[in-house]
Amino acid sequence: MRVQPSVVLYDTTLRDGSQRAGISFTVADKVRIARRLDEFGMHYVEGGWPGSNPKDAEFFRLMQDEPLRRARLVAFSSTRRPGVRCEDDIILRQLLDAGTQATCIVGKSWDFHVTGALGTTLEENLAMIGETVAFLRARGREVIYDAEHFFDGFKANPEYALATLRAAADAGADWVVLCDTNGGTLPHEVEDIVAMVREALPGVRLGIHTHDDSGVAVANTLAAVRAGCTMVQGTVNGYGERCGNANLCAVIPNLQLKLGYACVEPEALKGLTALAGFVSEAANLPPWDAQPYVGRNAFTHKAGIHVSALLKSTAMYEHVPPESVGNERRVLVSELSGRSNLQYAFGGDSLDPEQSKALLDRIKALEHEGYQFEGAEASLELLLRDEGQPRPFELESFRVIIERRGGEVPRAEASIKVRVGDRTVHTAAEGNGPVNALDVALRKALSEIYPSLSRVRLTDYKVRVLEGSEGTGARVRVLVESTDGSRRWGTVGVSTNVIEASWQALADSLEWHLLREARDTARGATATAGDASRAAAG
Repeated sequence: MRVQPSVVLYDTTLRDGSQRAGISFTVADKVRIARRLDEFGMHYVEGGWPGSNPKDAEFFRLMQDEPLRRARLVAFSSTRRPGVRCEDDIILRQLLDAGTQATCIVGKSWDFHVTGALGTTLEENLAMIGETVAFLRARGREVIYDAEHFFDGFKANPEYALATLRAAADAGADWVVLCDTNGGTLPHEVEDIVAMVREALPGVRLGIHTHDDSGVAVANTLAAVRAGCTMVQGTVNGYGERCGNANLCAVIPNLQLKLGYACVEPEALKGLTALAGFVSEAANLPPWDAQPYVGRNAFTHKAGIHVSALLKSTAMYEHVPPESVGNERRVLVSELSGRSNLQYAFGGDSLDPEQSKALLDRIKALEHEGYQFEGAEASLELLLRDEGQPRPFELESFRVIIERRGGEVPRAEASIKVRVGDRTVHTAAEGNGPVNALDVALRKALSEIYPSLSRVRLTDYKVRVLEGSEGTGARVRVLVESTDGSRRWGTVGVSTNVIEASWQALADSLEWHLLREARDTARGATATAGDASRAAAG
């Protein structure tokens, strides 16, 4: 693959990305994200519109005290208003007060928008663009000019659309960015139009800004780069207005790994998956598991025939190594699995064919009953354990009582009897619900014997009704996610009784932790004994 020139990355997660429905970054969120984008290697980080709201104004004040280390922070605004001098326009004064070295100015490129939205003349719009760029350049600011609705404008009136670009370039704009604001342009159109712009404006540095309303924002960005754009604007996870912006989590690896353009250092690219997760967490949005490159499922394999091929060569079902973008390979075991899935995921090559078949038949039967092991790898691993291996605890009985008096909040009490070796422990506990009470009682019964359980806590609890037509008598599946501070694992339970299903998932969670801890301790003892033996021999 021929190495191409470098491409400049312009991140607008904090401005365009924040316009997605459901996102409302706090000032602290914006500061944290800006610093993380800087650490990753973005060249420009657009922080927001200083004059649009107090939050963005405060953000820029904070960033003046502790500037980004490598990236250029960008303040965004529009051209001056019709009939108002730049010196008298409050939005431009607020833009300068933001104190950023780089500014981004948006202006109209579509004649329909000039007359219909701005309500001014085509000539005044050209003056607004040129005078605003010159005003900012004269005050030492780098100016990135975003040509709003450029592709729609070019298709409607190419001469005028190009005239708006010339107005910005002639006034000294450092970058001229072509925006597919409505997201309705297709890749072949983008490539053709960018090529014409490049020919009409030789020497002008071009950028691309696309939206995903037609599902092709990433493809349009790649097409624009191939045609001559050297700046790409986008957002982490594709967040943005309506259907979102070009997703930098796909744009960057496509440019770097597939097309040979230098965007970030290879080691930095390995932080892409972590960056995607960080931003989704800050946005308080669930991660997109099927997201290309950085999604949890991007390198997850389920079908037995696929896994069988992976054992021969991962390239058969992976277009790039997952570690190149900081992701990891996962192999699931389900009713679609074959022996290869067991071999890859759990060292099932130690099982003979009959054992493997029996285990797979059992998994398929359980999934037919409603179990699902894709998010419950710990429960699956417990199925694979040696049946002769002693269990850390066994349930003898439990009882849960829910009491509500008058207008009081209902309280739950659980009593439980478990056997640990030759010892039987009987205890009770209260909780704010039946499942919580059962969880507290179980931990109380086991904590003296297994102190490490104090580190284990539930991080997620989900209930799904499997046969809605059965009403309140339907079977339910309970999925529990747990952590001990360093590892996360999932467990599952299924029953027509939600308490019983919850018990199965809770018991599996604690049992898996105890068995894994015992295994780690045994391995550590073996390693220590081996070191001592080698030292003695030496």
